[in-house]
Amino acid sequence: MTPTRQATVRLTQFAHGGGCACKIPPGELEEVVSGLTVPQLTGGDTPLLVGLATGDDAAVVTLPGRPGTAVVCTADFFTPVVDDPYDWGRIAAANALSDVYAMGGRPVLAVNLLAWPRDRLPFELAREVLRGGLDIATEAGCHIGGGHSVEDPEPKYGMAVTGIADPERLLRNDTGRPGLPLSLTKPLGLGVLNNRHKVTGERFAQAVATMTALNRDAAEAALAAGATCATDVTGFGLLGHLHKLAKASGVTAVLDTAAVPYLDGAREAVRDGFVSGGTRRNLEWVAPWTGFGTTDADTRLLLADAQTSGGLLVAGEVPGAPVVGELVPYDGAHTIVLE
Repeated sequence: MTPTRQATVRLTQFAHGGGCACKIPPGELEEVVSGLTVPQLTGGDTPLLVGLATGDDAAVVTLPGRPGTAVVCTADFFTPVVDDPYDWGRIAAANALSDVYAMGGRPVLAVNLLAWPRDRLPFELAREVLRGGLDIATEAGCHIGGGHSVEDPEPKYGMAVTGIADPERLLRNDTGRPGLPLSLTKPLGLGVLNNRHKVTGERFAQAVATMTALNRDAAEAALAAGATCATDVTGFGLLGHLHKLAKASGVTAVLDTAAVPYLDGAREAVRDGFVSGGTRRNLEWVAPWTGFGTTDADTRLLLADAQTSGGLLVAGEVPGAPVVGELVPYDGAHTIVLE
């Protein structure tokens, strides 16, 4: 924990939520999209490989005349998760790019998505947000080609990203198989530390460093290890995203709670009550499909903690990442079992 760094404007105070914790609750979202089917387009030569059905991280289509190339498309934006505008821009960009990496792709082009309360916040801050996004996109080797902006009572920023991938080497959330280990490439606790920052102004350098770290190397390592199943861990928490992966793959996940890594200060933040409403909704949503055993209340909240720009959850071993569980045959009762 570092001393509080005072900012002229505290961006987090202009938003009702922060980061991926402001997502629509997963249960409500499932109800909204339930029954919406994607029609099979006729007369086209760009088959949809990944769409709405499994709730994966991005959509994927193949290119006509390019059997070895698929296009990966995604969009992600959210309200301020930190007060520093440059850091917020970097975090939002890394988070948006992550959806492409989570599919095994490489981002090539992004456009900015900016909502700004022009009568309440100076545009100099918006420039810093965009500069942060540009720097992360440059680090990723991804072009920025403009974007779209609207006036909004709450500031919001993110990106729509297009990437490319090998359609035969995608990372999907519906290809998990019994016997595969589960690897997690970033520690948990981003949500509770961000919430503490929003309430107290304390700055957590370890959280910012984690959120601005690209998932590029983790994705490349997963592909090199032969993995075919992965997702990133963001607003629905580890339990929520693991539930979606296990459900899509038709398996049960066994999570070794003692092996899950956490950021410094995360447990203290839970202990002191800095738990977002999004995290509590995540836990409530996943509870019917989870066997909690003797797992204590604080650990349950951390496992459901709404992450922003979290790591990859990979069905397979990733060098340097802890193995936090395994996939086993579906037991007919639980999608997730905690040990």
